[in-house]
Amino acid sequence: GNKIGYQVVEHRTVYTAYDAAATMRVPLEKITKWLLVKFDKDFGIAIVTANQNIDLKKLAKVAKSKKADLPKENVMKTKFNITPGAMSAFGSLYGIPVYMDKKLAGQKEAIFSAGSFTESLNVKIKDFIGLEKPVIGVFGAPKKVKPPVSLKKIKKQPKKKGGKKK
Repeated sequence: GNKIGYQVVEHRTVYTAYDAAATMRVPLEKITKWLLVKFDKDFGIAIVTANQNIDLKKLAKVAKSKKADLPKENVMKTKFNITPGAMSAFGSLYGIPVYMDKKLAGQKEAIFSAGSFTESLNVKIKDFIGLEKPVIGVFGAPKKVKPPVSLKKIKKQPKKKGGKKK
């Protein structure tokens, strides 16, 4: 059976791992971020901790592929019949391999998006590995975290008085 233990974590609607971490008050490295990646001929899902970016060159090496690219969003719809944002990190559901960064593979558990903007799954990494048998390699690159744009704008820009109307 494909049973793995997990807890469903309900939260307000979030669209990014950064928001999810803030909402659930957990560090970014406890949250997974994954992307659908197109290799030479195949697709795969690459997963890193949310405080990392995916280094596509390194990922291509891990996947023993010439190159790794991010497909256009409509690929999810056309090829996998899924709306962007609703796809999950469980590649086995779509018949495609999963690549997991070593940093994430070394953790006890992590929070995965459940293909919903209001629920996430807290999964034991060893269970995920047992289920998905991901290819584990090093392809995460440290991410420079910028504060959300909205906060910057509020602080820095004084209101302009009177300006030209277009």
